[in-house]
Amino acid sequence: MKHLMTRRSVVATASAALAAMIAPKAALALNENEAKALVDKLVGEINKVIASGKSETAMYGDFERIFERYSDTSYIAAYTLGNDGRKASSSQKRSYSKAFQVYVARKYGRRFREFIGGRLEVTGVRKVKKWYEVDATAYLKGQSPFKVTFLVSDRSGRNKFFNLYVEGINMLLTERTEIGAMLDKRRGDFDKLVADLKKAS
Repeated sequence: MKHLMTRRSVVATASAALAAMIAPKAALALNENEAKALVDKLVGEINKVIASGKSETAMYGDFERIFERYSDTSYIAAYTLGNDGRKASSSQKRSYSKAFQVYVARKYGRRFREFIGGRLEVTGVRKVKKWYEVDATAYLKGQSPFKVTFLVSDRSGRNKFFNLYVEGINMLLTERTEIGAMLDKRRGDFDKLVADLKKAS
């Protein structure tokens, strides 16, 4: 009987612990409204920068901070390395992640800088597997409107966008291809890649 009670106590304790682990996770699960709210804030900050009249250098700094605040930079950086990432040391991966964050923020900052005189407007959201796609329309002077799509998830423990499509161009796949080509050109030398990414920034 004592053995049975002990066993029941263990099972009860384990069940309670499991419930405690599951409950906060469920409460923090990303939903449609949260995905849209994230991109609404992101788009609002982008619109603010492009309407600010700041210098090009200042705008790039703003875009870098926006990218850091709203994107899952660790996932994006790791994805762009692909299988080549297995050959890099932990310190090289950290250095690459920091350099890539600045590089890609400036690269897409240049693209968003083209929106000066225009605006982005969130138009819709839909669930796809374990993430949400949030669509926005870019309205630029003298050009036809086009779509910008943000892919949002909470895989990192926080709501972040982990991919971006501009006029159908996939950021993750594009950067993975380009980073792979850059690494091949440097014969797999990660230190040279990081140094050149810093220069390109």
